Amino acid sequence: EEKRIREFYQSRGLDRVTQPSGDDTVGGDPMGLPYSTFDHSRAHYFRYDEHVSLCLEKLSSSKDKSKAVLQQKYVRCSVRAQIRHLRRVLCHRLGLPLQHVQILFDNEPLPDHMTMKQLWLSRWFGKPAPLLLHYSIKDKRR
Repeated sequence: EEKRIREFYQSRGLDRVTQPSGDDTVGGDPMGLPYSTFDHSRAHYFRYDEHVSLCLEKLSSSKDKSKAVLQQKYVRCSVRAQIRHLRRVLCHRLGLPLQHVQILFDNEPLPDHMTMKQLWLSRWFGKPAPLLLHYSIKDKRR
């Protein structure tokens, strides 16, 4: 077989191109899949993720007349983001300490470790975007 391959290339005046063995593949896939031109090692962690659109509205109460309302209530974030990340961004925008802000879904506080994907799949699946969340500000005297 080697002799026939060599004769084939010689008869056409071509240099034989050899394939690297499975151990010597650099940048390729050992399964023989095409080389990827995208370098995932330098990619931003959340940039190429799925995204979710959120609407953050202040939970209104009759006795609460504070000015802590977001100017921009729509947020787009990675599905990997957690409630705690959202709380931190919210606290930063409102200028409040972290312990004073709580994020709610249907008047139920959400755990800090829950991801946006978990929230979307468990409570908003099949409904149109954006996912509606409320935030409440705890009284500072408590």
